[in-house]
Amino acid sequence: MGKWQATKYPGVRFREHPTRKHGVQYDKYFSVRYTLDGKRHEEAIGWASDGWSAQSAAEELARLKRAHRTGEGAYSLAERREQKETKRKADDEKKKQEERDALTFSQAWVSMYLPHAQTYKAKQTIRTEESYYSSWIKPVIGDISLKGIAQLDVERVKKIMMDAAKSPKTIEHVLAIIRQVFNQANVMGVYPGGSPTEKIKISRNDNRRIRFLTYYEVEMLLDSLCMSSQDLYDMSLLALNCGPRAGEMHSLTWHDIDFEQGIVTFRDTKNKYVRHIPITKRVRRMLENRRAYKTSTLVFPARNGGRRKEVSKTFERIINDLEFNAGIEDRRQRVVFHTLRHTCASWLVMAGVPLYTVKEYLGHRQISQTERYAHLAPESLKQATDALNKIGSGNDRV
Repeated sequence: MGKWQATKYPGVRFREHPTRKHGVQYDKYFSVRYTLDGKRHEEAIGWASDGWSAQSAAEELARLKRAHRTGEGAYSLAERREQKETKRKADDEKKKQEERDALTFSQAWVSMYLPHAQTYKAKQTIRTEESYYSSWIKPVIGDISLKGIAQLDVERVKKIMMDAAKSPKTIEHVLAIIRQVFNQANVMGVYPGGSPTEKIKISRNDNRRIRFLTYYEVEMLLDSLCMSSQDLYDMSLLALNCGPRAGEMHSLTWHDIDFEQGIVTFRDTKNKYVRHIPITKRVRRMLENRRAYKTSTLVFPARNGGRRKEVSKTFERIINDLEFNAGIEDRRQRVVFHTLRHTCASWLVMAGVPLYTVKEYLGHRQISQTERYAHLAPESLKQATDALNKIGSGNDRV
């Protein structure tokens, strides 16, 4: 850089760049000098190529001196830049806050909740939640900002579902989705409050399936399945004897079958707990027959060799042909493929197997899930009554 050179404006000077041109002249770098509180200060203004000139630098200096005299405004360029930066940050934060305040439920669903949920929830769960969102949530609160959604708005969702005769469990699931969207927005720092679902009460009826098959019904079913679909017959046999869910069977591989120990291992379970279940003689024969003709690493592959996505509609057709659901309106009493799992549990309890063992057998997370079968163990209840009868048996007042 060249030496400082004075201009015709007092307190303004410049230096020329040795090579960089601005037009036909060398580029000039301007600065201003002034006295503040008895001290001499000099601050950079900028390059001529950035629009500065000796005159504009002088005007800037005049503004600083006026601020010194009046006490209004920045006393230095550095202070002014700091004020501008502070204002810019405040404006940016204000704009971001306005965007956060205007964020609608649907926008939060698309940009925040759904991408996060897809990283850890099963595809079928995502499909179910998307269906619930489209049918019940979006029409009512989709276009309302998160900040503007009140408990009353969510109550409207609940009432519309109740009027449509949706089950308490389904309504509870929808409210859980709403709550999770608010929670995710909170985690991402765009919504500071709680969920408007917190104080909403749901009348929880027992919506769990309770139907199980008799031995006679099972043999009728297996005979029909054997004539229609070997795969369905084999899966039904495994469900009745080992109690897995359909999805657990669809993920079962031959590496999960230990013929030497007589153990089947269910790894891809709903509760993420690995279960090791002994196989019966009947199941062993079925698995050995399948192994002889296996074409995939999966025990029950789909036709293309990949993982099955759902139970074949043939099962429902056979259930209808057998009239197992004839005249039954209560969904808890209707026979579906999952009924085979309930049948397995029911038979175990009726045979005197302790509830805790049945819990581990089925892979229930909590014993309360297994207690629905307690009434099927009348002998255990009779034993409890006999024990109570013995207490104070010699005291007439008891």
